Amino acid sequence: MSEIEIRRPGRGAEAGPPSTDAPRGFALLALGFRPLYLLAATFAALGVPLWLAVYAGIIAAPPHVPPMLWHAHEMVYGFAIAVIAGFLFTAGQVWTGLSTPKGWPLAAICLLWIAARIANWVAVPMLAMALDAAFLIAVMLPLGSVLWRSNNTRNLFVLAILTAFLVASSLFHLALPGRLPFAPMTPLHFAVFVVIILESVIAGRVVPMFTANAVRGVRQWTNPQLDALAIGATACALLLVLGQAGPGVTAATCAVAAVLQAARLAGWNPWATRRNPLLWILHVSYAWIAVGLLLLAFAAVGKLPQSAGIHALTVGSMGGLIIGMITRTALGHTGRTLAAGRAETAMYLLVQAAVVLRLAPMLFPALPWMALSTLAALAWSGAFVLYLVKYGPMLFAPRIDGRPG
Repeated sequence: MSEIEIRRPGRGAEAGPPSTDAPRGFALLALGFRPLYLLAATFAALGVPLWLAVYAGIIAAPPHVPPMLWHAHEMVYGFAIAVIAGFLFTAGQVWTGLSTPKGWPLAAICLLWIAARIANWVAVPMLAMALDAAFLIAVMLPLGSVLWRSNNTRNLFVLAILTAFLVASSLFHLALPGRLPFAPMTPLHFAVFVVIILESVIAGRVVPMFTANAVRGVRQWTNPQLDALAIGATACALLLVLGQAGPGVTAATCAVAAVLQAARLAGWNPWATRRNPLLWILHVSYAWIAVGLLLLAFAAVGKLPQSAGIHALTVGSMGGLIIGMITRTALGHTGRTLAAGRAETAMYLLVQAAVVLRLAPMLFPALPWMALSTLAALAWSGAFVLYLVKYGPMLFAPRIDGRPG
């Protein structure tokens, strides 16, 4: 999703010409994307090195949750959900013309997110579950209110998505002490797979459009039947993986879904975007969905660890699309031109380096796991440190075109 998805019909691009007398002041709480993108990027920069330090025995592990499960949960519910919430608050206001939380109500929601992150490290699972749920409900209630009051039924589906995240997080916490007949990782994989399906749907709407708008004369090919087949096959494949179905049918379905996703992407003409980082990061990140599905096919028949496919989907696709989105939307919604400079290009390349380095020892076990994982963590964190350095001041400051938000 991006600023094109959330602006009002009939208006120009969110980016406007820079003002010669740019407003000054504090605007961090003016719109949801500002503090929540900042929190998500901060967590992304710190969370992976923190997990690696625990794994290496440098610092003590969380007392109530295994480090691997903490890492998996928090990269979804600490990092990705903060970005999704920030985007939806911003989108909801533009979709409906009604205000979403800002000021102290927005600050309170952010404090809930912070409390949930602390609780997931130090508290018992039930308290962490309650705070995770409280944050998600605090996002759903005002968002549902503006959608309902404006009769914006087209976008009510986002509440179903947030509900799925709420249920999955609660099941994770309940499974930790063994209260449920499945592993805690199962609901986390479900949450990841929900994000992948959401990416498949939204990217099909916006990535070809962004490409056509930005690359003059680009040749593209899209087909609604192929789109439906690719998304449907992906959903089936991920459900089979989640349900631990037979290896043959799971591998075959994952492979078919990978081919369909690759064919879909090829029609959008990724090569035409090679000189535009704001575009190629979306195409390259989407390609990781096909790669992840292919790796899951090999994992189903015991040729690779399942975590290889999961990391391709999370670090490669989710991480890549998120860094692409939080740069693009922050530029647009602070009144700036949609153009990537050296800092953005470096962020995008670092995230891609992170996924390659993270996958390398899984695909080639002879390679040094700890050394490459450390390099992957440094690349990942470096991308989000760069984001904080460049975009932090933008998120604190008012829009340069003087408009609210």
